[in-house]
Amino acid sequence: MDSNDTVRIAVDAMGGDHAPREIVAGAIQAVAEHPVDVILVGQEEVIRRELAALGSTPKNIEIVDAREVVEMDDTALAPLRKKRNSSVRVAANLVAEGKAGAFVSAGNTGATWTSAPSSSA
Repeated sequence: MDSNDTVRIAVDAMGGDHAPREIVAGAIQAVAEHPVDVILVGQEEVIRRELAALGSTPKNIEIVDAREVVEMDDTALAPLRKKRNSSVRVAANLVAEGKAGAFVSAGNTGATWTSAPSSSA
C-alpha cells in the first residue's frame, strides 16, 4: 500500500470501558491524524449523540447501525448464536463482505475472536 491509500476500519463502538464515548473520541482522533476511514458500528442514535457531544462529525467517519451489544459477561459464542445483530458481529461482517479492511473491538475478547472472519490466505 502506498502513502495515498486510505484504510477503512470497522470499529465496534459499543464495546469496551466507557463506550461509546471513548471509542467515538478515538475514532475522531484517528481520522484527524491518519489516512484512515472509520466505520463506527453500533446503535446509530447513541453514536450520533456522542459525535454531537464531542462537537465533531468528520466526513471520513461512517455509521453502521447494529442494535445489539455483546456484554462482557456474555459467552464468546453470543454473537454467533444469540446476538447476530451485535456491533462486534456486524463489524466483523463488514470485513468479510470487503467493506472494511479490518475491524477492532475493545469489548468482549472471546466474542471478538469468534466473530472474526476466517482468512483465506
